[in-house]
Amino acid sequence: MPPVAKLIEIVKGGTLGQVKMVAIREHRFPFLVKVNNWNRFNINTGGTLVEKCCHFFDLMRLFAGANPVRVMASGAMDVNHKDEIYDGKVPDIIDNSYVIVEFDNGSRGMLDLCMFAEGSRNEQEISVVGDIGKGEAFVPESIVRFGSREAGRDGVQTLKAEDERIKYNGLHHGSSYLEHLNFLSAVRAKGAKTPAVDLHDGLISVAIGVAAQLSIEKGRFVTIEEVLDEHNSEAS
Repeated sequence: MPPVAKLIEIVKGGTLGQVKMVAIREHRFPFLVKVNNWNRFNINTGGTLVEKCCHFFDLMRLFAGANPVRVMASGAMDVNHKDEIYDGKVPDIIDNSYVIVEFDNGSRGMLDLCMFAEGSRNEQEISVVGDIGKGEAFVPESIVRFGSREAGRDGVQTLKAEDERIKYNGLHHGSSYLEHLNFLSAVRAKGAKTPAVDLHDGLISVAIGVAAQLSIEKGRFVTIEEVLDEHNSEAS
């Protein structure tokens, strides 16, 4: 998404200094109906924090420039899908959660998820704070704001983030189209160009989601090592 891509550019350019905190808020509509309602049950998806929020955990890792160490989460199914029944079963996916992720460089990430918050101007609000500045991205307003501690509130700059390649935003605000362009470019390069996101990135982002779901279930911090060790032992 253009505003997120612009914020990544600002962060990687060093404008904010060393990243210390990444906060992502997604306040949106409930899960859409999918084929055979597969997305209504944890057994099919791994849980809400795996099925959809792995993207945000991947983004946290990208901003932090580090790997996750442990995860603490609180969440529940409080509003959505309670009156739905499929094959005699009521859905069991959570619809709201707070997730804290600690990284190996000392930085922290936080996800604030609510899936019964249609009364929001923005579906996503992303905040990245470094030791010398702060940046924010807002979707779908496509606004980016950033400033330094030294300049204070009066020094905050506001940008409209757009990508001229996007002709129709769609539900993913143009990002799906750009992802396809990047994937096509990587395929045509025949190995000369690495994908923007590789299998390891995918594995770690899903592992964070699994750790978050386990944390809710167990009521404690869950380490990434714990999740990966369990995965590896099952695979063997």
